Amino acid sequence: MSDTSEHPFTGDFDHWQMDLDAQNILWLSCDRAGESSNSLSEAVIAELGEIVAQAQTLTLAGLVIQSAKPASFILGADIREFDAFEDAAQVSAKIRQGHEVFSALENLKCHKVAAIHGFALGGGLELALCCDYICALNVPETRVGFPEVKLGIFPGLGGTTRLTERVGGMQGMQLMLTGRMLKAPAARSLGVIDELVDEYSSLQWVARRAVLKKRKPRKLAMAARLSNHQPARAGLAKVLRSKTAEKANPAHYPAPFAMINLWAEHRDNRRRMFEGEATQVGELMVGDTARNLRRIFFLSERMKGLGRAEDFKVKRVHVVGAGVMGGDIATWCVLQGFEVTLQDRELKYITPAIDRARKLFKKRLKKKAATSAAMARLIPDVEGRGVARADVVIEAIFENAEAKRALYAAIEPAMSEHAILATNTSALLLEDLARDLADPSRLIGLHFFNPVAKMPLVEVVHAENTDEMWVTRGCAFCAQINRFPLPTKSTPGFLVNRVLAPYLMEAFTLMLEGIDMHTIDASAIHFGMPMGPIELADVVGLDVCMNVAQTLAKGDVEAQRALLQAKLDAGDLGKKTGKGFYNWDKGRPDKRTIDVNSPYGDKLAQRLILPFLEECKAASAEGIVADDALLDAGIIFGTGFAPFRGGPMQYLKDTHSTKESV
Repeated sequence: MSDTSEHPFTGDFDHWQMDLDAQNILWLSCDRAGESSNSLSEAVIAELGEIVAQAQTLTLAGLVIQSAKPASFILGADIREFDAFEDAAQVSAKIRQGHEVFSALENLKCHKVAAIHGFALGGGLELALCCDYICALNVPETRVGFPEVKLGIFPGLGGTTRLTERVGGMQGMQLMLTGRMLKAPAARSLGVIDELVDEYSSLQWVARRAVLKKRKPRKLAMAARLSNHQPARAGLAKVLRSKTAEKANPAHYPAPFAMINLWAEHRDNRRRMFEGEATQVGELMVGDTARNLRRIFFLSERMKGLGRAEDFKVKRVHVVGAGVMGGDIATWCVLQGFEVTLQDRELKYITPAIDRARKLFKKRLKKKAATSAAMARLIPDVEGRGVARADVVIEAIFENAEAKRALYAAIEPAMSEHAILATNTSALLLEDLARDLADPSRLIGLHFFNPVAKMPLVEVVHAENTDEMWVTRGCAFCAQINRFPLPTKSTPGFLVNRVLAPYLMEAFTLMLEGIDMHTIDASAIHFGMPMGPIELADVVGLDVCMNVAQTLAKGDVEAQRALLQAKLDAGDLGKKTGKGFYNWDKGRPDKRTIDVNSPYGDKLAQRLILPFLEECKAASAEGIVADDALLDAGIIFGTGFAPFRGGPMQYLKDTHSTKESV
């Protein structure tokens, strides 16, 4: 640490530590009281303002901002305070106060350095950008970025101004528009970070040297400088709007488009940029989109809490069934650092899964050594020798209860007493599958969704007689493989597939009525779904859809089954065979662009979504999951249901309230 704890400041500070060393460098350490990590609450910013005001009266050689927390720098603003604001004007007033504090820090006459370790996100990164120089610890845990668009707003404490000044307009805007978190080397390459150190013990030494030598960021290249000025800025803004519109509807997600417009109109006027942040972020923060996205953020945090790592530690996983789901589950577990044995009847059935895994490892891990290490952890195991050593055994064979029971009879005696026995069945009841086990209370469902590497949800299925210990361990395992666990009752289709069944059947009904599938899908996307139901059917697999039609669909669906059967008879199973309802080329469907922004499109979307919502209401009434908040989380993370609407139950509540008020 610094040379002395002496400092000339007056007043009591709960969230900041100050040390003035022998070289007259002020070391300012954020240490938010009562919290395991730092975030910028109103109190933290207010105290910083008092400290900076006093620092203005001193003659300092420099100032270093760092974190006293061991795990991170500053995670950003305290999101918990956002819902306390009554209106946009109140939010804007608080933002302006923050601007005053950050600008006062930026304008201190001494040289200022930020020393980052761990996460520096949102307001934390905006604080660092007020400094003349940024150094960081080069470890995997160090990440920087602006995730605000994921919460329905954009950086409001000077980030839109200072980041684009530092790295150029195009690079800075792209980072903020995507909400990406950069690892330390990538941030250094972009120019967000100026210097990296490999040892924590060296971080303060480098920060001290940067102060004494008055180090500055590298100069921007001419093209990057020009990107913030007209006429280049107008052209780049047009490109950014177009690319952003490919991923987000401005009617649903206004924040990124508001940020582009602010930058395009006022980037060469700092005062107007800051004022634009205050007014526009204020308006966005109290809007429905931001409110619902904050709700989803808190739900995701709740789901993470369901899988406490201390409940169960996993080292080895054994997967039986090397088909698409089983192979991809095994691959994902390897990517999370586990050793995985993959079993099937013959090696020829395992080989395709190994080949798919190699492609994913190369794509995700990049480096040859890391890919080779991952491949070494994925072990073909025809004989099933890995069962005895595994902490988790996942059955992922075809959907036949008798075959699954026969498999359990073979592997249960070989399993360790502490190991989880799980099935990846998408619809079969646990009560039926577990009936012949020596301990029927041991079996749980770990229902992954396709594609495994992208879908963040796992339903942790339990029957009435399932021992709670196994559900707890299942949730802990999900957390360790970076998936959200959703404890779900063992009922037909569980939660997600049960809700999707009537949605898909309604889409097929519309097709049978002669409505073009491109129009059907476009109307669902217009509502806010990530893809249309026909494309979804292709992605899930039309064979799986047929199983859903046979086991979960209600009412007379013979015509829909016939539609699916014709595809199956032709060998067209969807994306996995390159042809389903759509033709697929390099993983993309041959979709046409259809404009459904009309009363007709709205009516079609409502017809599609109505059976989806009705089934959610039925699942809620039956208590399939613990409460409506978790139901919303499960449907959002399991189906991609329009996040800006807050989930199906929240959407029903909001639309009901709207109708009552009209």
